[in-house]
Amino acid sequence: MLRKRLLIVLGFALVLFILGACSEEGSSSEGTTDSTEPSDTTESSEESSKEKVEISLWLTPQWKGVLDSSEDGADYDSFFNHAAEKFAAQYEEYDVTVNVEVIAAEQRDEMLNVNLNGGTPPDIFYESVFAMGDYAHRGALVPLNDIVDDEAKSDIASNYWDTVTFGDDIYFYPFSHMPGTLVYNSDMFKDAGLEDYVGGEEEIKTWELDEFETILNTLKEDVPTDKYSNAYPMGLYALNNQGDTWNLAYLRMFGNEFFDENGQIILGDENGAEAAAWLKDIYDSGLTNPGAESVSSNDVNAMFQNQQLGISFTNSVLYNNTLAAMESGDAPEFDARLANIPSESGDPLTFTYVTGSAVFDTGDETRIKVSKDFVKFYSSDPELVKASKNGVPVRSSVAEEFKDENPLFAAYDENAQYMFSFTGNVPGYNELRQVLYPELQALYTGGKTPEQVVEDYQAKGNEVIESSKEDSVIYSE
Repeated sequence: MLRKRLLIVLGFALVLFILGACSEEGSSSEGTTDSTEPSDTTESSEESSKEKVEISLWLTPQWKGVLDSSEDGADYDSFFNHAAEKFAAQYEEYDVTVNVEVIAAEQRDEMLNVNLNGGTPPDIFYESVFAMGDYAHRGALVPLNDIVDDEAKSDIASNYWDTVTFGDDIYFYPFSHMPGTLVYNSDMFKDAGLEDYVGGEEEIKTWELDEFETILNTLKEDVPTDKYSNAYPMGLYALNNQGDTWNLAYLRMFGNEFFDENGQIILGDENGAEAAAWLKDIYDSGLTNPGAESVSSNDVNAMFQNQQLGISFTNSVLYNNTLAAMESGDAPEFDARLANIPSESGDPLTFTYVTGSAVFDTGDETRIKVSKDFVKFYSSDPELVKASKNGVPVRSSVAEEFKDENPLFAAYDENAQYMFSFTGNVPGYNELRQVLYPELQALYTGGKTPEQVVEDYQAKGNEVIESSKEDSVIYSE
């Protein structure tokens, strides 16, 4: 009996020993894990200690892919989703989530106004400054001066910064742009004996004003009609407000600066009248297509593609589309090259549509800070800014890097020195567009003299601007 009890006690002790040993082994194992993988634990602790911040970024369709549309799964939100992941991984202050949403361009203003009225605007919007300028005047955006450093200002030409500056403040961080120029049919030029006026394939040709007039007159007289039937030297249009930027450039050809320092239109002087008279003269002389008052910019673009014009308007996207149409067989193939809009001074005229990011005033200081930091990150990160090659880069460094891939990048970058801000960043510009084309129609039909056209446009345009200034936070300051 005693022996049996002894065996039970010994057995129970053995069980306790084994359990104790397992417990010690588990403690030792856990201790080993802590000592061999301290970084994972530390990182997890740091992540959990960060405040979570969620921001939204809207954009209209721009390009597919991060850097290229050939990437697997490339879509319009790919770049910003990739940038958000890269940003969150290195951002030390907050645990950030970025919700990216692609908005149809025709729905942009309606959706923004609904959300602004409801107090729920997006944190960031990536879009053309041309389309978003009024939101700066409305006080819906916050200035970005504090995230623009000297490196950015040295890499991005000052004329781009002028385009995104309203009053004293920068409201958009420029990323890429879509420059506007003239385009010409160099085959037609050569057939008319104008070889000396043809620039290089990778050049934006600059003509003096008298050279330009020689070109127009020679195209009228010497283009072989058997090869180019029903062709005209240059395209003009005034049906509606589309493509108005080139018309604004033509009205600057004799030195008029269009806007003064107070945002007032000053077209109604002798320089403005001379430009209007020049347009009327080339129109009446048969140096352009007839019926400009009822012709749209789309009509003129189609005429150029069908070799019915020697010179037309274009921008970087339209130009690439024209070349693509030729390559696909959808348009006749010919040698299309670029030129600047000439001026009496000899300095060419050019403009552009800058695309970049704006930060909305959500009233949440933390979200505003994070949004600014994110905008600066993807607008200046050495790898991410390479995506601007999907348009035309605003950064000289990117233009230089990809000039072999697209030689016109260097030409566009060099051309930036001649750029003017076609909107003047004045309030009410979209409404101002409705004022111009009726005056041009009156010019071409002979309903008004050139002097009356510029004076009436100035008076009506300034009424629009003055009315819009009343609601502009830029001018109320």
